[in-house]
Amino acid sequence: MIQDIMPGTEEQLNKEMTTGYIGFDPTSDSLHIGSLVPILLLVHMQRAGHKPIALIGGATGMIGDPSGKSEERNFLSEDQLQKNLDGIKKQLEQFLDFDPAKPNAAEMANNYDWFRNISFIQFLRDAGKHITVNYMMAKDSVRKRIEGETGISYTEFAYQLMQGYDYFWLYQHKNCKLQMGGSDQWGNITTGTEFIRRKAGGEAFALTCPLLTKADGGKFGKSEKGNVWLAPDKTSPYEFYQFWLNAADADAEKWIKIFTFLSQDTINQLIEDHRKDAAARLLQKALAKEVTIFVHGEEEYRKAIETTEKLFEQQNAPAESLSVEDLEGMNGVTKFDFELSKLQAGVDVVTFLAETKIFPSKGEARKMVQGGGVSINRRKVEQVALTVDASMLLHGMYLLIQKGKKHYYLVKAS
Repeated sequence: MIQDIMPGTEEQLNKEMTTGYIGFDPTSDSLHIGSLVPILLLVHMQRAGHKPIALIGGATGMIGDPSGKSEERNFLSEDQLQKNLDGIKKQLEQFLDFDPAKPNAAEMANNYDWFRNISFIQFLRDAGKHITVNYMMAKDSVRKRIEGETGISYTEFAYQLMQGYDYFWLYQHKNCKLQMGGSDQWGNITTGTEFIRRKAGGEAFALTCPLLTKADGGKFGKSEKGNVWLAPDKTSPYEFYQFWLNAADADAEKWIKIFTFLSQDTINQLIEDHRKDAAARLLQKALAKEVTIFVHGEEEYRKAIETTEKLFEQQNAPAESLSVEDLEGMNGVTKFDFELSKLQAGVDVVTFLAETKIFPSKGEARKMVQGGGVSINRRKVEQVALTVDASMLLHGMYLLIQKGKKHYYLVKAS
């Protein structure tokens, strides 16, 4: 989990209980799985006896970090920002121990609390004069944007000064001596250590983790539906479980070391067993289990397993064998309502698939049916001319639609 580490960091962590922080961007009211790595860094830090601070960028979130971005982001309103902050705080409380009775209790901080009272002139005097433009221009995140087509606004250029000031403020008020983050944050973090050195004559440290990629070159943390969120109302525990279960072998080998608390011996044994019989997907099942329980708990993991078994492992059983409770209880399966009267009259399959929004258009629905990629009630649709009618309803009410290998939809006639 370590990409770059400033000399002296390990010695500092071995010497005394150290306060360290990571910043979280409040662009949504939920974090997604891309935030799991920094969360886990804070969890490991706390488990090792150190004190973690989760810094929510209430002020910097109004501006946007240019690191890894090709263009400027939209500003957030204060109301939206507050909603996002509340949502993120609630999520972080799942993973970190905030019990104030403990010497290394986790803390939340919001940089808007100290930036709201700083005037522009004061910030230029306190922060601007300590870091040169040459130093700021040398950072990769800034240089790439300056050389790119869109350029960089002064607002975003000042971002690293603000982040550097955050570190300085936490150093002064919380005795914080370590900042961690993704490897794209190295420039911003070291600006903070430099700021502390020049303004306070102090010593502070930096540690970054690698940015995750997928073996197929795709972006980590994305499914076909978009971001994989930590909030169950944005990504259901079933869909969350499926994301990890469908990891490529090479990704599963890498991710199980990062996202779980399994011992090195256990992981090595799992990798060895997996290589003997990759079809059993032992590695993916262990990874999906550990991460789903960590984020959603045992109960939701168990429900995700049940849904997975009903959908995938009992596929030879006729759909009629599924009870109303089975169908209604399938967490994570996208559900649609459809007019019963239309089914009583009969509707061609292509129109039905487009009207339920299972496919965005009739053209795409027709193409998938012709390619043999659509099943209704576990029976492959062989003909584009098929009429979907009320006689096909399970329990007089449901249709179970499968699109491709992994996507299921439950249509309820009403």
